[in-house]
Amino acid sequence: MRCFCLVLILILSQMLFATNFVDYVNPFIGTGGHGHTFPGATVPFGMVQVSPDTGLKGWDWCSGYHYSDDSIIGFSHTHLSGTGAADYGEVRIMPIVGGLKIFPGPKDDTGVGYRSRFRHETEIAKPGYYSVFLDDYDVLVELTASTRVGFHRYTFPKTDKAYIIIDLFHRIGNMAERAWVRIVGEDEIEGSITGGHFCGARKPHTIYFVAKFSKPFEDFGTWKVFRIDPGNREERMLSRSEPFIGAYVRYSMKKGEKLLIKVAISYTGVEGARRN
Repeated sequence: MRCFCLVLILILSQMLFATNFVDYVNPFIGTGGHGHTFPGATVPFGMVQVSPDTGLKGWDWCSGYHYSDDSIIGFSHTHLSGTGAADYGEVRIMPIVGGLKIFPGPKDDTGVGYRSRFRHETEIAKPGYYSVFLDDYDVLVELTASTRVGFHRYTFPKTDKAYIIIDLFHRIGNMAERAWVRIVGEDEIEGSITGGHFCGARKPHTIYFVAKFSKPFEDFGTWKVFRIDPGNREERMLSRSEPFIGAYVRYSMKKGEKLLIKVAISYTGVEGARRN
């Protein structure tokens, strides 16, 4: 009897250690109703939460994502989960194919802006990993994260108009108060965003970022207000009286070719983001 109990304990112990409890985690829990959670990639206590944004205004979009939506604005790097109050959604990146667009556009007409339709059937969310297929652009998006870095992998169709846009103005809850962006060399973009008054906080915060690309840019530029400036390397927004700011780069891509981007953030400065 003692031998049988020992064998049973050993078997149960092996079964317990063989179980990967991460497999039971469903990041979509709380993304509907009034849950205010996000499905994107993060690590425990991580500074980065890289996740899709489907809406930026309204109580149900405190996390930037709501399961009832069928279009995505882009993928930003800071999010709140379950707070019931809105903030963050900074350093938003969106891959697009075709003509250059610098505004998100309305939910009911994705052809107007850079927003894209998607289907939940193509979404995958696991702890530390998120992927989705952007129907309007035929692009597969994959995201993961470390403590201070968001990693993007985009798989493109064949095109000579593959754009990556970085929108620094649109945030969750309210818009940026100040921002600047600089295109560095042929494969790097840096900048900062100031904004956010979480639950009536008197002072905003500033987040700095450095984005490193796996391929040299073929074309690049910036935009401010309604003016697109091809070839420009730096732009600044000093107040909301001159809204809309961002940067873009363009590539020619083969069918199935992948572009990788790593985006590091810091709350102390650009060099801190670069070290991260």
